[in-house]
Amino acid sequence: MSGESSTPTPTSTSVFRIDKFVVPSQSISAFVERIHHVQRMLGEQPGCLQKHVLTQTGDSSEFDVVTVVEWASADAVAAARLVIEKQLATEGFDIQAFRRKLGVRGDSGMYREA
Repeated sequence: MSGESSTPTPTSTSVFRIDKFVVPSQSISAFVERIHHVQRMLGEQPGCLQKHVLTQTGDSSEFDVVTVVEWASADAVAAARLVIEKQLATEGFDIQAFRRKLGVRGDSGMYREA
């Protein structure tokens, strides 16, 4: 065991953006529709490997909607963020105001494979 590391080495450089949302039932349709719009834009960006919009089924939990986007690298995420922010500004869309209007709370984070 001399010189061996007990820390696992990640098998890929992919990074994952995971967003979890608490969405009032009356707002699910409008919220998911807008999330799909943003996800389509993300899917057009270089380095977007896969994307998913998931809704809660079965047992209930706090989070009703979860989005997962796998990116090839942190650099791809940064480049896409700039493009998407510019596009949303061009559309006159304020995501924070939209979430407040619908009563949506969220939690977001970047993850790597363990």
